[in-house]
Amino acid sequence: MRIETLEEIKEQFPHLHNTNTVHKKGMTKLERLGLFVTDHVGTMGFFFIIFSWTILWLGWNVLAPQKLRFDPFPAFVLWLFISNLIQIHLMPLIMVGQNIQSKHAELRSEHDYQTNRKAEKEIETIILHLEQQQTLLQDMLKRVEGLEKKGK
Repeated sequence: MRIETLEEIKEQFPHLHNTNTVHKKGMTKLERLGLFVTDHVGTMGFFFIIFSWTILWLGWNVLAPQKLRFDPFPAFVLWLFISNLIQIHLMPLIMVGQNIQSKHAELRSEHDYQTNRKAEKEIETIILHLEQQQTLLQDMLKRVEGLEKKGK
């Protein structure tokens, strides 16, 4: 059985590139923007901003003097309009970001697969080398034992 050398294994499995770098280089500016929005909208900070803005808006329009209210109770039409606009614009942006994250996950998965294949081949080669060394050591031990028997 022929045992492959490290050089042969390297030829079969070329150097693997960092998937994070490959992914970032392949992104357009719009994809970067979509990913930025997706990463930041899904945070507690964004939640607190929207929550605070809602409390401020509703509080002002319920508690402020009548002349200073710009969207008075019970209508809140402007608030409903703005909140719908936020939802309408964020939903596709989040989906775009998820698609980009999915592509990145696929790249990482492929990289992991290639790394595992290479590691498996290297381990197999190491095991074959060890088996060959064990066979050689056993042959040497038999020769030494044979010489000792002859010498006695």
